[in-house]
Amino acid sequence: MFVVEWPRGEARDCKSLYTGSNPVSTSTNFRGCPKARDQDSELLSYFPFIRALFLYFVGVQIDENEIVHHFKGESPIKTLLFLMQDQRKNILLAIIFFSIKHSPSWFIPLITANLIDVVVQKQGLVTLALNSAALIIVVLQNFPTNLLYVHYLAKAVRDIENRLRSALVVRMQQLSIGFYQRTNAGALQTKVVRDVENIEQMLRHMSDGGLAAINSFMGAVIITAVRVPSFLVFFLLVAPIASIAIIRMRRSLNDFNEDFRSEIERMSSRVNEMTTLLPVTRAHGLESRALGTMRESFSSVKTAGLRLDRINGKFNAAAWVTFQMANVLCLILSAYFAMNGMYGISAGDVVLLTSYFGMLIGSVILLASLAPAIAKGLSSVRSLSEVLESPDLEINQGKKSVEKVTGDILFKDVEFTYSTNHKPSLTGISFSAEPGKMIALVGPSGSGKSTLINLIIGFLRPTSGSITLDGENMQNLDLRSMRKSLSVVPQESVLFDGSIFENIAYGLSGVTAEEMESALRVANAWDFVSSFELGVHTIVGERGARLSGGQKQRLAIARALIRNPRILILDEATSALDSESEKLIQSALKNLMQDRTTFVVAHRLSTIKEAHLILVLDDGRIVQSGRHEDLRNTPGLYQRLCDAQSFISEEN
Repeated sequence: MFVVEWPRGEARDCKSLYTGSNPVSTSTNFRGCPKARDQDSELLSYFPFIRALFLYFVGVQIDENEIVHHFKGESPIKTLLFLMQDQRKNILLAIIFFSIKHSPSWFIPLITANLIDVVVQKQGLVTLALNSAALIIVVLQNFPTNLLYVHYLAKAVRDIENRLRSALVVRMQQLSIGFYQRTNAGALQTKVVRDVENIEQMLRHMSDGGLAAINSFMGAVIITAVRVPSFLVFFLLVAPIASIAIIRMRRSLNDFNEDFRSEIERMSSRVNEMTTLLPVTRAHGLESRALGTMRESFSSVKTAGLRLDRINGKFNAAAWVTFQMANVLCLILSAYFAMNGMYGISAGDVVLLTSYFGMLIGSVILLASLAPAIAKGLSSVRSLSEVLESPDLEINQGKKSVEKVTGDILFKDVEFTYSTNHKPSLTGISFSAEPGKMIALVGPSGSGKSTLINLIIGFLRPTSGSITLDGENMQNLDLRSMRKSLSVVPQESVLFDGSIFENIAYGLSGVTAEEMESALRVANAWDFVSSFELGVHTIVGERGARLSGGQKQRLAIARALIRNPRILILDEATSALDSESEKLIQSALKNLMQDRTTFVVAHRLSTIKEAHLILVLDDGRIVQSGRHEDLRNTPGLYQRLCDAQSFISEEN
C-alpha cells in the first residue's frame, strides 16, 4: 500500500530552494525550478549519504495521511484511471471541447455534399446561404474550442505529471537505504524523468490521436447511417480489409526499425567509449585503430539505414496504393449508384461517401498507430509502481519526535544482516559515544564500517541488539527529526551548480555573511574563496566542476560546520586534501568537536591519532579498541595497518 501526500502549492523561486527562505515542498521546488530538477537528478547518484544530507539540509516534512492506494499487482490501466480520478471534470470538459472543435473533419464533407446538390439540383440561394453559413460557423468555432480543449487537457495532464513526480520524490525519501543499495541511481532518474514523460506522452497521444480517430469514425458512420444507410454494408466490408492490410504492412517494418535502433545504440556506445578513452588513445598513438572502429560502426549504421529507407519506400508506396485503390473502388461504386438512381444516392453523396470512406480507414490506422505509445506508457506505469509500491520503507509515522539531541549513543550487542546475505555484516557490536568524544572506525574494505555508520544515521535498523540515543531506543524514534541535529561529510563532496554561498547555506534561512565567513575560515576555505572575483557568490559548476577536489571537500566541511550539529559524521572527509590543508583542518575540527559526538571513518590513520576511541573492525566484528598510542604498540590488525602506512608520524 502506498500512502503519501502529493502537495499542490505553487512553485517557489529558485533562490528559496537553496537559501531556505521558504519551506521546501517536494512538489513546488522540484517542479518549479529548472536548477532544482537538474540538481535532483545529480543528487540521486550520491546515496547513501545524500539522503541524510537532503533530509537534514532541506528538512522535508511528509504528511502520510492523504492518498491511500494499492498499486501492487494492479492492472496499469486501472492505475492510470486512479491517477486521473481527481481530474475527471477537466478530462470530461477536454473531451467535450475536442469533439466540438474536431467536428469540421466530418461536418465539412456533409456541407460539401449539400452544396454540390444545391448546384446540381438548382435548389436556390436560400439553401446555398444556409449551408454556407453553417460551414463558416463550424470552421470558426474551431479556434475558441481548441483553446478550451488545450486548457483543460493541459490542466489534467500536467497535474497528473506533477503528482507522479512529487509522489516519486516523496517516496524516495521514505525508502530505506537497502533499496538504494540494490537500485541503480540512473534507473531512479529514468523513472522520475523518462517514465513520467512517457505517461504524459501517452495521455497526449490518446487525447489528440485517439479522440480524433474516434470522433471521425463515429461522425462518418452516424451520418452515413442517416443519409445513405444502404452504403454502410460496403463500409463495414471493405474498410476493415484495407485497414488491416495497411496495418500488417506497417508492423512488418518493426524488425527493420529495431535493427536500425540497435545499430544506433551500438554506435552511441562506441562514441562514448571513444571519448572516454581519448587520453589513453592519444597517449599510445592508437588514433588509427579508434578511427577504424568508428568507421566500421558508422558503416553498419549506414547499411541498416539504407535498408530501412528502402523498406520504408516500399511500404509507403504499397500503403498509398492500397488506400487509394479502396477510395477509387468506393468512388466508382457510389458514382455508379448515383448515375442509375440507386439507393437514393445523389451527386453530393458521391463526394460525401468517398470522403467518409477515407476517414474510416484513416481512423482505424491512426488508432492502430497509437499502440506503441500506449504500450510504452503502460510499461512506464508498471515501472513507477516498483518504487511506489516498494515495501522497503523507513517507517517513521507515529514514532516519537526528537526535540533535542545531546549526542549520547550506545550500541549494545548489535547485529545486522542484509536481506541478500546469510552471513551477518556486523556481529556483537557494543560501544558508547558521548558528546565531545571522537570515535574512529578503522578496518579493511568490507569490514562493516559503512554499515555501522548507516546504523548510526538510521538508514539501517539492527537485526538484533539495540541502539539508544540519549537513552531512547532508536527503534522508537522518528529519525527524520533526529537527523536535523546530524551532519554528514561524505567522502565524495556533494555540490550542485550554484554559488558557494548557496551550496553551504543549502536549506538554511537567514545565514549572515559573518556566519558564512566563519564557517569557511574554520574549514580552511576562506583563502581560496576570497581570492575569487565574486567571492562566496562564485558559481561552482555542475558537481563543483570549477573547483579542485580539495576545495570541494573543504566547502562540504564548511556546509556541515555552519549547521552546528550535535552529531558529526566524517567519512574520509579530509581524503582529498593535501598534507598542509589536512593539518589545518584537523586542528579546526578538534575545536569543533568539543561537546559534539563525532564519528570518523578513516583509511588514512594519520587523521585519527587524536581520536578518543578507535574501533578496529574486521569481518563485521570489533577486533580491537582503544587509543592510537595503545593500539599502535599492540600486535594486531591496527599495528599492521599502521606499518603499511609508513608515512604516519610516530609523534604523540
